[in-house]
Amino acid sequence: MEMQESMMGRGREAIDMIVDAGSFQENTVGAKSFDDPDFGPGAVVGTATLDGMPCTMIVSDADAFNEKFPVVYAGIIGMEEGYKMAQAVYASIEADAEKPLAEKRPLVLVVDTPGNGPGKVEEIFGMNKSTAAYQLALAEARLKGHAIIAMVIGRAISGAFLCHGLQADSIISLDANYGTMIHVMPLTSVSRIIKKPLEKLEEISKHSAVFAAGPRFFYSLGGVGSLVDNVDGMRPAIIARIKEVQAAKAEGKQDTLGPWGRGALGAERGGRVERPKILALMDREFAAVAEQYAPAR
Repeated sequence: MEMQESMMGRGREAIDMIVDAGSFQENTVGAKSFDDPDFGPGAVVGTATLDGMPCTMIVSDADAFNEKFPVVYAGIIGMEEGYKMAQAVYASIEADAEKPLAEKRPLVLVVDTPGNGPGKVEEIFGMNKSTAAYQLALAEARLKGHAIIAMVIGRAISGAFLCHGLQADSIISLDANYGTMIHVMPLTSVSRIIKKPLEKLEEISKHSAVFAAGPRFFYSLGGVGSLVDNVDGMRPAIIARIKEVQAAKAEGKQDTLGPWGRGALGAERGGRVERPKILALMDREFAAVAEQYAPAR
């Protein structure tokens, strides 16, 4: 596998690789302006056009450092970043609230993050509420008809990927030859939590996509919808996927998108073959006792 120059830490550069030339307006989304440059510097938000369509860009900037929170650097999504990203989503929803489905602006998330900022101060202030607010905002935008596409250019790791990526309708990733890394939890942490030797997990990860890391394994699990093998392919891939997502929503096929759709896609690709069996078993077991819990009439 020939390695390409990494895009890690190049979130701002990726914006110009994706949107129409010269169209990005930072810190403005609909009627909302982000006037404080020191608030959530690790989050870049703004409005651009993409193939002529207005869109909202939400980008993790690995070159930024939040001086108020020393653990927020190198693309980590901290408390302020989570709230800033959430505000950009809600501003997008409000701006298009009266527009028909076909005219609701897409949201493009450029993902390059090693995780959340779990500093003591952030935990005390409630960083979990910040990241949850961002997840909720994206889920609301998705259900209101906005097409949300996540483009992984570097790292997509842990709880930060959960809020900045996994709520998208569809996830696209640069292939592994760019050093792209996707995983929910490193094997060292998995080993401590499930109390299994690290060596055993490393052996399992060689043939099990559930324990392995990287965009190709996530593709087999359905977590990544498509892989892009060069940076010039990011823009056309995003444009094409936006149109596909918009068409699916217009046809009422929302269940083929987002987290639920990724589960079905993983089953089709052979990476999550047990999931449909477990869902079917749960449905049968619930049906067997449902009458006991039916509302009184």
